[in-house]
Amino acid sequence: MEAAPRPHYDAQDMSRPRKIEKNSLTEQAYTRLEEMIVTLVLEPGTALSESALSADLGIGRTPVREALQRLAREGLVLVLPRKAILVTESDPRRQLLVLEVRREIERLLARTSAERATAAERERFSEIARGMEVASQKKDDRAFMRLDREFNSLLAQASHNEYAVRVMRSLNGLSRRFWYQHYKQAADLPKMAKLHADEASAIAAGSVARAKAASDKLIDYVEEFTRATVQGHSRARSSTPRP
Repeated sequence: MEAAPRPHYDAQDMSRPRKIEKNSLTEQAYTRLEEMIVTLVLEPGTALSESALSADLGIGRTPVREALQRLAREGLVLVLPRKAILVTESDPRRQLLVLEVRREIERLLARTSAERATAAERERFSEIARGMEVASQKKDDRAFMRLDREFNSLLAQASHNEYAVRVMRSLNGLSRRFWYQHYKQAADLPKMAKLHADEASAIAAGSVARAKAASDKLIDYVEEFTRATVQGHSRARSSTPRP
């Protein structure tokens, strides 16, 4: 195992009871809506209603509105003032542009997390790695998606770099939705889960070199699958009879 410098960072006291405030309700609304969009329960093009979502989620309209504003900043919904709120469409070609940025930022987050993660964060990375291994063996896409979201969140937290986190936050939902939308045709869930497990294990071990290499290997695979999807779309368009 590499010896990695580990600067001191104040960790959040996870033992303290959390207050049920507007911010936590906004986070609850965001988490549930993000998963519904990413897993295509809310499909691209779906028109959303604040009041209907509030009733469905059992959460007030203000937290729902704030969650939708966050999803809009991340590109998962489009808010047309006084008109409509729409789930955005997914574009394979634009996803390749997302990956250009994601590769560099995720490598940075992997490195800094391996260097800076607290003992509690490293233990959670180990738990996520074990969960990803189980998801890989069982081919459980929902378990994978939830662990993936937690992995992204923990990667951001453990990096202790708020500026990189802001950029990565705007890319995660788009990447997760694109993968879920197309993985049955062009990707391999067990392999994807195993690649995440490898990165999480490297960060837990504090191995900077392994973490960076695992991050690159993961993005290599995601890019390969994205390009295969783009090619599939191109072939489908070219074979469609013209009127």
